[in-house]
Amino acid sequence: MSSKTHIWAYSLPTALLLMAPFDLLASLAMDIYLPVVPAMPGLLGTSPATIQLTLSLYMVMLGLGQIVFGPISDRIGRRPVQIGGAMLFAASSFALAAVSTALPFVALRFVQAVGASAALVATFATVRDVYAGRPESAVIYSLFSSMLAFVPALGPIAGALLAESFGWRAIFITLGALAVPALLHALLRWHETRPDSAALTRRSVTPVLCSFAFWTYTLGFAAAMGTFFVFFSTAPRVLIDRAGYSELEFSLAFATVAVAMILTTRFAKLFVARRGNAGALMRGMAMLLFGAGLLIVGQVFGAPSFWTFIVPMWAMAIGIVFAVSVTANGALEEFGDIAGTAVAVHFCIQSLIVGIAGTLAVIGFKGDTAWPLIAYAATMAIIVLIAREWLHRRGQGRA
Repeated sequence: MSSKTHIWAYSLPTALLLMAPFDLLASLAMDIYLPVVPAMPGLLGTSPATIQLTLSLYMVMLGLGQIVFGPISDRIGRRPVQIGGAMLFAASSFALAAVSTALPFVALRFVQAVGASAALVATFATVRDVYAGRPESAVIYSLFSSMLAFVPALGPIAGALLAESFGWRAIFITLGALAVPALLHALLRWHETRPDSAALTRRSVTPVLCSFAFWTYTLGFAAAMGTFFVFFSTAPRVLIDRAGYSELEFSLAFATVAVAMILTTRFAKLFVARRGNAGALMRGMAMLLFGAGLLIVGQVFGAPSFWTFIVPMWAMAIGIVFAVSVTANGALEEFGDIAGTAVAVHFCIQSLIVGIAGTLAVIGFKGDTAWPLIAYAATMAIIVLIAREWLHRRGQGRA
């Protein structure tokens, strides 16, 4: 334990009250914005592809932040990275509410993502500094995971209600207003926790990048998270523009997918215990393919609706949870001695795949149909299943 962690003498509830808002806001900034995505091209005088960048850049930056801000926090400390990130997030959120053209809007969304990423990295680094090897860490990570599961269910509903009552700018004012008290709390109580003897030597990523198991499970994570990314990138245009849903109706329909994911997590651990990492990954990819097949049927023979777009996504939601439950363990199992480096590379690579390949799918296919979701989910699932089979044949499979 760091010689500085004695300063962090907070009870667990107090520590959670200090740290949890930053984990929550990083996710909320993505989901609360979804109901107004279809309207933004008209409001800012731009194209849907440009608005898609505001989603893609945010996702990519959250992943790149693992590589960028992790080493920075090791060098200068957790507190300055935390405070700086929170300031950027709050300032850019208020600024987003004031713009009226596309270019500054896209740029500010990127700055908002930079702030969210920095604060998120510093938060998890602090958890490692203070609670590594202690039972409280399991409570903290469990709570963070639960929050991230509920945000996609509640965030769009909150965004729809704000936009309907006060206009789209209220969404970003709300994000800024929520960030300010979290920032002030951190300024007063977030003490430095970086170990005095923090190693500044660089760990080689070569063993990680040369591991086929690492790539197989990282691609599995990208397949799962990218499917959800393409879904929330296309869902507003499919359901609001094509199916005629109101912003609130869209948000409620969207929330059912998040609920399906929450319910699946209740028994995912039992399934993984019985089937192992490999079994859960393969069945997760199979569910993505099954959902893609249902989407094809709905796309070819039906009109955009809850039954042809949302219900197939329930099957995909099950697959996403199965895959996400095991991909980190499968990818990082061989790298206990360089776990921090491996985790950073894992999340960075999957974020780049999701942001780039997911965006290309949305732009390359008609973004107001199910085809981008079908193309991404089916292609990635097939690639992962082939890689998993090759891994098994090479004798590197995991039980």
